[in-house]
Amino acid sequence: MDSRADPSDEAQGLRLVRAFLSLPPDKRAEVIAFVEDLVRAHAGPDDGHGISPIRDR
Repeated sequence: MDSRADPSDEAQGLRLVRAFLSLPPDKRAEVIAFVEDLVRAHAGPDDGHGISPIRDR
């Protein structure tokens, strides 16, 4: 079994990173906060004990 990602998945990931980096800093912070909220919503009660959100940017 090959552990590498499908090249189209890699290309999509690179496009997402490029789009994220092209955002102004305030919009990047909004995206990060949104993703953190999603993670918290989908995490179980014992998940993420060592994770602290980055809010002071």
